[in-house]
Amino acid sequence: MIEKKHIIDRFTSYVTIDTESDPNSNTTPSTEKQWNLANKLVEELKQIGLEDVTIDENAYIMATLPSNVSYPVPVIGFISHFDTSPDFTGANVKPQIIENYDGKDIVLNEEQNIILSPDYFEDLLMYKGQTLITTDGTTLLGADDKAGITEIVSAMEYLINNPEIKHGKIRVGFTPDEEIGRGAHKFDVEKFGAEWAYTMDGSQVGELEYENFNAAGAVVTIKGKIVHPGYAKGKMINSMYIATDYINSLPRLETPEHTEGREGFFHLHTIDGSVDETKLQYIIRDHNKEHFEARKEMMKELANDINEQFQMEAVSVKIKDQYFNMREKIEPVMHIVSIAKEAMEQLGIKPLIKPIRGGTDGSQLSFMGLPCPNIFAGGHNFHGRYEYVPVESIKKATEVIVKIAELTAKDLTKYKSEEE
Repeated sequence: MIEKKHIIDRFTSYVTIDTESDPNSNTTPSTEKQWNLANKLVEELKQIGLEDVTIDENAYIMATLPSNVSYPVPVIGFISHFDTSPDFTGANVKPQIIENYDGKDIVLNEEQNIILSPDYFEDLLMYKGQTLITTDGTTLLGADDKAGITEIVSAMEYLINNPEIKHGKIRVGFTPDEEIGRGAHKFDVEKFGAEWAYTMDGSQVGELEYENFNAAGAVVTIKGKIVHPGYAKGKMINSMYIATDYINSLPRLETPEHTEGREGFFHLHTIDGSVDETKLQYIIRDHNKEHFEARKEMMKELANDINEQFQMEAVSVKIKDQYFNMREKIEPVMHIVSIAKEAMEQLGIKPLIKPIRGGTDGSQLSFMGLPCPNIFAGGHNFHGRYEYVPVESIKKATEVIVKIAELTAKDLTKYKSEEE
């Protein structure tokens, strides 16, 4: 199929362009440097032969691979994002190629003694004998989600070069700012014009996801009363102590470090406090909608209880919903998951169908009218210095895209009958 060197060259050409997004920016894209890769992608899509290649004022890229069959086939899409996370620097990425990985420690940076070890990252052992692309230990890699972009571009190029593979019309889309939760905000679903799509943004080989968290952000503001400490008896109210009571009153084991699978949580990620005022910033997550609503109500009721105790408006809670579980939008059209599942099985890949413990552009897009499950892109240890991706995983994800295109152009009756 596609040569390994071709994949490596394409992928490394993407990751060496810094596209870190910025949550504190109000522009789209949030950083000017994202345009550097966006413009490169536009030219590359034209070069490989895609049609209707467009980029709008917000750097959203779309392109078309026309159908090569004479009968009606649903228009499908494939989507990835080109920004990288602000959690860790994406500047001056220096990818390292590890041929025929031997299952031992990988020295990412000898000078700083940065080691990628299977003793800690056990998933490495799944890729013994394969070609790994790693960082040099000083940056993230950017496989999230430049591996996804590599796969989509490579799959489209392969379909163009192999017209004997029959497929319907395919739309591809690349977005900015996914890592700061805005990847779908200005995505024009109507213009994209697909009946459904797949985000290529998962991790290990086989991942196929159509469930994600319901998500909200909460800001808890605690008001105190500042008085000179020497004369404070009966007068001072220390907001930080009240904040501690609030934190400890939430279920201690319902936090990210104690939960897995479909278990939800409260996550306190920022504290900014003084005697006079303390602010707590939480994220609230749950796959179950009823449990999600109950978590939000619990935070409000806890504030009311504390206010009654102090006989004052000591605690206020502001909660804002962020995104919802796309399962409710996917379940009515489960044939789109079945097609992806069969594509993997025909390629000898074991599907790993599991809920996403996070969000995805696919969630927002599903609620915008574009049902959009998520498929593996192959990378591991995203957002940090230990990120890596096996080249063989990129190759397999590329093959899955091609196979989905092929299966969609065949009789969909058997997939749709599974829904009934």
